[in-house]
Parts: sequence; C-alpha cells; structure tokens
Amino acid sequence: MIAALLINLFRLLLLPLSALRWAFAAPRGGYVVLDIDGRVVDLQPPRVRLSLWWRPRTRAPLSVERVRELGKHLRKDARPAGLLLRMRSVHAGPAVIASLRDALLEIRAGGKDVVAYLPMGADNTMLLLASAARAVIVGPETLVSPLGFAVEGRYVRRALSQAGVEPEVFAKGMYKNAGEVLVRDDMSAPQREQVGALLDARLGELTAALAQGRRVDRETAARWIDEAPHGAEQAVERGIVDAVAYEDELEHLLATGALPGGIPPRRAGAIAVAPAGEGAGAAARPSRARLVAASRYLAARRALELRPMLPRPILGVVEVHGAIVSRARFRGASLASEERLVASLRAARQNPRIRGVILHIDSPGGSALASDRIHHEVTRLAEVKPVVACLSNVAASGGYYVAAAAHAIVAQPQTITGSIGVVSARFALGPLLDRLGVSTDVVKRGARADLFSSSRKLDEGERAVMERELDAFYATFLRVVASGRRRPVAEIEPLAQGRVYSGADAQARGLVDMLGGFERALHELRQMIGPKAAAIEPAIVRASRYIPPPPLLPAPVPTLLELVGLRGVADQVALAMHCEGERVLAYCAEALEQGDGCAR
Repeated sequence: MIAALLINLFRLLLLPLSALRWAFAAPRGGYVVLDIDGRVVDLQPPRVRLSLWWRPRTRAPLSVERVRELGKHLRKDARPAGLLLRMRSVHAGPAVIASLRDALLEIRAGGKDVVAYLPMGADNTMLLLASAARAVIVGPETLVSPLGFAVEGRYVRRALSQAGVEPEVFAKGMYKNAGEVLVRDDMSAPQREQVGALLDARLGELTAALAQGRRVDRETAARWIDEAPHGAEQAVERGIVDAVAYEDELEHLLATGALPGGIPPRRAGAIAVAPAGEGAGAAARPSRARLVAASRYLAARRALELRPMLPRPILGVVEVHGAIVSRARFRGASLASEERLVASLRAARQNPRIRGVILHIDSPGGSALASDRIHHEVTRLAEVKPVVACLSNVAASGGYYVAAAAHAIVAQPQTITGSIGVVSARFALGPLLDRLGVSTDVVKRGARADLFSSSRKLDEGERAVMERELDAFYATFLRVVASGRRRPVAEIEPLAQGRVYSGADAQARGLVDMLGGFERALHELRQMIGPKAAAIEPAIVRASRYIPPPPLLPAPVPTLLELVGLRGVADQVALAMHCEGERVLAYCAEALEQGDGCAR
C-alpha cells in the first residue's frame, strides 16, 4: 500500500509531463507501429528475477494480451489513423495466431485502419494474420508463399535395430501414435487419418481467411495456394497483396491514401516527382504519415494510470505449459511441473482475492501420474471457485486430462486436443550391449525384481502386467472425461481411442464447450462469477514459495538425436527421461508448418 502511494504521488507530480508525452505519442493521422519478429504467446510472461545460475537469453515474446491492450487504447483515441503491422517473422501455434488475428479484426471493427507490411515476404502464418488488414504491402524481390501444410514422419525402427536397441511400445487407443515412430517404417492408417483431418482444418482456415481478407471467392484463394510461391510483383497482379514498397516509402504510401484500391500499375511505393512549374527538376515533397512505435504509445498511456491503493479481487490464471512431468529435472524446454502446478492451484484456492481461475493449457501431455495429481487439485479448486479451461495450441492427452475437471472448456478452432489414451514405451539394450562387448549378469530376489532393467526384453507374463496397468489407467481416463463432460463412459469411449481433434471438431463432439481464445474464456469466467466481475482483471498465479530445482545432468541423447534431424524422437526420449518410467499420456506433435513437420 505504501509503495503504491509513493508511486502514485510521483506520477501525479509528473502528470503534466506525462500528459504532454501522451499528446505527442500519436499525432493525428499517424499510425502506431506494431513490430512482430519472433515468438508470439497468449499471455504476457511475468517478469523473472535474475539468479546466479540463470539469466534470460532472449527478449520477452509479444503477447496477444498486449495487442488487445493496444487495441483498447487505439479505439478510444481519435488521433491515430490506425495500426501498421510490421512482420518480419512469426513463431506461434495455430491457436495463438487465431487469437492474434481476432485482436486485429477487433481493432478494425472499432473504426481504426490496419495495414500489414511484410518486408521479408509472407508464408502461411504471415498471410493469415495479414488477411485481417485492409491493405497488405510486401518488400521488393520477396516471395509470397501460402504453400499450405505438410507433415513428415521420421521412423527409426531400422536405425534402432541396426544399433541393437529393441523398443517395446504399449498403447491403448488405435489412434495413440506417440510410439509408432519407434516400431514402424511408415505412417499407420489411423495416424494418417487424424493428421489428414488436422491438415484439412488448417488449410480450410487459411483458404477462408484469404478469401475473406482479399475479398475473393474460396476457389480463387485455393488456386493461390496451389500455385504458390509467387514473386512480389506477381502477387500484386493476382490480388494476393496490394503493393510492393521499401520500408522508407511506407510513410508516403500511407499518407497518399492509395491503398487498397486504385493501385497504379507501377510499384505503389514509388515517390512522385514534382509537376511542371514547381521548380526546374525539383522533386515535390510527398506528404508523410508519422509512424510511432507501439511500445512508445503504450508507455505514454500507462504513465497516466495510477496504481490501486488497496488490494483488488483478481481472476487467477494458472499456466499449464509444456510437457507434464512430476519434477523438472533437466534444463531445457518449458515443462509443466506437478510440484509447481499443485502449489499454484492450492494458492489460487486459498487466496480470497482470487474469485475464479482460468486454466491456460498449452501442453501435449506427459506423465500420467502427474496429470492425475494436477487434475485432483483442479477438481478441489472447482468445488469452491469457478474454473474455465482455455486450450491454446495443444491440449491433448494429459493436457486434456487436466482440463476435464473445469466447469467449461474453451478452445480455438485449430487447437489440437483430445487424444484420450495411454502409451508406455521402454528400450531393451541387450543386443547393443552384446555388440559393444558388455556382459550383463543379474542376481535378484523376486521373480520380477529386474522388471525395469534395460538389459532385456519383457517376457509374456510381464507384458501382460504392463497391458493390464494400461487398461486400468485408460479406464480411469475415460471416467475422468465422462465425469467432467457429464456424460456416460459409453458415449466417451468411441470419441477416445487416442484420437486427436481440431478444436472445432472437438466442440462438435462435445469435448469442448465453446470456441474462442483467452478473451472468450475470460468472458465465460466473469459470467459464472456474476455482474460485479466485469471490472476484475486477470493475473497469473505462481506459488511464491516454489523454487524450481537446478539442472542435475545434461541430456546428451536428445541433443544427439536433434543433430541428426530426429527432433521428434529426441522430444520423446527427453520426456521419458523426465517421467522416469511412469505411464505417459502424450500426443507429441510438431507445429504443422509449410513443407516441414514431424508427426509422432
């Protein structure tokens, strides 16, 4: 309270300067420039304190939350003409891209102009986002490449056999494919079916967005995709983009109002010369629209805001991001640690300021044991407070298991979800050890004391035990989903079988309640709480006493696999190292990128 009072007093003293700064932040007729170059996420990551053994390596990613804040201020500010979206690269999953596109469409619906500038050309993702703009400009000599989507599967059965490694995979659900790359040489029919359905959904979204944004029929948009890539000038001729311009020509191009219709045959960004009579050979000074960085615009606006003096109620956001594990044991990719999540969920349940919780899930699953314990804490939380699950890019297997306890589930149409099934795998290294001249001799007490030894394969009795355990957990998974969806198990079982769905297909089958992103989940949570919740803002909940363990060991095996191009297998091995023999609820899927991908 004292800190907030001091900050407010300081801001009040600087209010005249802050008001002047705000007055010049976006002059009339100018454009606020939003740069996208790198990762985009749904929520703004909390600031991380530096420690002696860790420091951030990259800048914070752009968040959809920040773009919505920018849009809110733009819609209320009569001075800026609109938003210039400048994209060099975009790294985000399909659900985050859909949410970002929705935010851009809201800015246009609020009466502001949106223009997209793509200096490096455009791929699927960039064109999908740019379709929300009134006009699209690309850099000279670039390619416009809406190539569509492809998935590659790399299968390592023969490589493992040559190395003397014998994988044993146990899976429940005919579509549960996470282990098939280890035991097959090609894609199974069920895997091909579900991947094909996901690709159909992605291609349909891209085609519809291009048709809507460029004001053409779907057949024309589909032809653009099939005939890609296009050179920049060719893309203008075909109507895929509106103009070609260098970056220093943007201010003039925006000021002339030549976009989108009425584009001259020559390059739209060319600077006009002075008409006769205005001086011999003197070039006319073109009018220019002033450009202001979004960071500067937002900083000027935030400087006018005062901090609340008293603690206010909040809507808690608990993030389930990355593979679900019991403990995060190694340095590496983002992991949803049971320790951290259980502590955060308990903190949300016990904190009276938190009126409701959004469970933000972006996870392909992981440890069955950790998923069950996290689900238990979500169930306890849901007994006392409203909980809405917001499914981001991937919320499958253990990710969906965790979401099942929420009062409502929200997903974007392209969210990968479902995969209700169980898989387990082990590697027998006996042939490899023999080849290396390594002998194994065992002394044991108990018929199955060496059940988890990697030096041998399982016998028939041991395989039966593993199958029985997976059957039992698969039945538990079905009951969890049936209870959360308030439907009988008999209705859920045909939808399970380890199959993944797009968010739209999952909603049609009753596995998801409604389509939308974080804003839709926030609206739904406020509706559950009541009318007074309209002014309550969200905040990420992370247990303050949780300290992530330092990395114990490097992970050389995944690193080597990544070097030879087997990133998908590397991810599975890394997950197995974290799960340490636990049963796994996982759907391991790369982002479906143009011309590249790995279905696992």
